[in-house]
Amino acid sequence: MSLLVVGSVAYDALESPYGKVERTLGGAATYFSVSASFFTHVNLVGIVGDDFDPKDEAILRKRSIDIEGLERKEGKCFFWAGRYSENLNERVTLVTDLNVFAEFKPRLPEKYRNSEFVFLANIAPDLQSDVLHQVKGTPKLVAMDTMNYWIERTNADLRETLGHVDILMINDSETRQLSSEHNLLRAAKHIFKMGPSTLVVKRGEYGAMLVDKNGVFSVPAFPLEEPHDPTGAGDSFAGGFMGYLAGAGSTSDASLRRAMVYGSVLGSFTVERFGLERLLKLKKSEIHARARHFSKLTQFKL
Repeated sequence: MSLLVVGSVAYDALESPYGKVERTLGGAATYFSVSASFFTHVNLVGIVGDDFDPKDEAILRKRSIDIEGLERKEGKCFFWAGRYSENLNERVTLVTDLNVFAEFKPRLPEKYRNSEFVFLANIAPDLQSDVLHQVKGTPKLVAMDTMNYWIERTNADLRETLGHVDILMINDSETRQLSSEHNLLRAAKHIFKMGPSTLVVKRGEYGAMLVDKNGVFSVPAFPLEEPHDPTGAGDSFAGGFMGYLAGAGSTSDASLRRAMVYGSVLGSFTVERFGLERLLKLKKSEIHARARHFSKLTQFKL
């Protein structure tokens, strides 16, 4: 089934104890789209400047990603630079240049307006809401991401958008901030009152947790000896999660649990190298093999 993502397409400069890259394709919508494209067709809406490299456009075109919704504007692409600590758990932002992204006003091509699965990546809540107004009918599933900046600065707009969303997908600190609850289960109950029926909490090296009316389901982080770069891991998780659901055409409890595993699988591959490097060399057979490994990690008998 059709999957729509709206968010950033950017260039990143990345540095960690494992190396450094000066300029590589990034952005939330990029990581999401590449990850989701292993499972389904993706409609991408974003904005890039006239410095967007044709080679990077080709990366998207070669996959099951439609970029008719990728707006071109005079100026430079969104650029972010960051440095990670020795344990990769902390990062320092060195540069954030919004450039053309500062003027981003998402407009869906007509053929995108019937998308049945919708993911609103991390952009301003009023823009996320505007996207939903452009979608025709009632999508099968709407999920969104947000961050501490929007929780602090545009809380009213965020809460209005949450009233039209099925799944909220954020990290543990954002969950606590949004709900004013330290305990994640109490936080989930608080967030459900805002509109979403499902909360997915991304917990980095501790895995991810799904909470809904059926209870709680958790997946561990895949154990890696040398992760190189956490950039895009959360967006890759979201891409794997939503891509699996759209490909299966199902939102059942069993499908949501499998989607959690495949999201974790895509996130784990992303951190193995810098930027998109590992995802672009990834094969479906490797994805399914690692999903089976996840099953072994969590299987036991009483």
